[in-house]
Order: sequence, then C-alpha cells, then structure tokens
Amino acid sequence: MFARQGYAQACVQEIADEAGVAKPTVYNHLTDKATLFRQALEAAAQTVLNERVAALEPLHEPGDDLRATLEGMAQRLLRLHCDDRSCALRRLLYSEITTFPDALDIVREHGPHRLNAALADRFARLMLTGHLHPSDPAQAAEHFMALLVGPLEARTEMGTRQLSDTDLDGVVRSAVRTFLLAFGPQHDQASQTQRPWPVHGQNGQDR
Repeated sequence: MFARQGYAQACVQEIADEAGVAKPTVYNHLTDKATLFRQALEAAAQTVLNERVAALEPLHEPGDDLRATLEGMAQRLLRLHCDDRSCALRRLLYSEITTFPDALDIVREHGPHRLNAALADRFARLMLTGHLHPSDPAQAAEHFMALLVGPLEARTEMGTRQLSDTDLDGVVRSAVRTFLLAFGPQHDQASQTQRPWPVHGQNGQDR
C-alpha cells in the first residue's frame, strides 16, 4: 500500500482492509501510521534480504570453476535487485527520506549491511580454501557489490528503466572479471613473479 500510494496518500483503513483486520487492531499493535510505515519498511527490507542471502548459497560449494559460480550468483543478485519488490522499496525510500530520515538506517540495517556481512563470510571461507587471494573479506564483499550495483544503478537511471538480458550479462561479466583481477588466486602468483623494486647501493647502482 505504501509502495503503491506513498506515505501521505496511504490510508490506514485500506491497509487494515488489505491485511484482513480491523482498523483499531492496527493501532493497538503499531500505535500510529508512522510506526506502521517503519514496520512495513523493515519487513520489506527483511524479505528482500532473505532472498539475496539465499542467492549466495552456491558459494558454499563453488566447484572447480569459481568464475562461473560467481557469475551465476551475481546474475541472481542483479535480477533480485531489479525485481518489482526491490524497485518499489527503493522508490519508497527515495520519496520518503525527507519525512523519515531514519528510513535509510532501517533499510540498511535489514538490507545492504547484512548482505555484505553474509557475502564477506562466504568470501572468507573461499580465501581459507585458496579460491580467493587472502585479504580483508569485508572489503572484498564491499567491492564486489559496488562493481555490480554501481553500473546497474547508472544504466537503469536509478531504477527508472529496464535493462535487457544482454546488458545484465555484460554488467555481471565485467564485475566478476574485475573482482577476480583484484581478489582471485592468480593475484598471489602475480605478486610472486613481479620483479621487486631495485635496491640502490651507495654508488647509485642496483644491488
């Protein structure tokens, strides 16, 4: 209801009717419309989070082709990011942020922050098994999501236009390729084969 009509236009009576309860029941449980709005935001963000965390499941058993596993997982995350529920949640957040300054914190706490923590946990396990270069898993998760969502937000113009499957595939491949250049296991090999900086002696010649 809030996503369809916005906070100001949404009617508590209509919300109660849609939920199949009496209007006084809503107020008895949630006190006022503002509290109801915050609870609705939290519930929507939690639902979106649960779906996205489930999309990380393939990282538990990545198999021999880590790139393919990451691309499959990233594809799922992007499609969830672009689905109607997620887009409605972002539009609602953008439109009501001045009225509810705490709305961003509510969505972050039940959305990006927890997703990044879950992804960092998966990456930490992949680092321990040698699938990824040992580094800060939280930073790796942050970079991975930025590589995915950043280009998507720009190309969809903040969710106002849809991308084709070809465009989505391009975002996924580019994100995974860049991520593996920085965090892939070959990073260790590149570091070992890289020529060290020359050490200069007193006469200015390399030692």
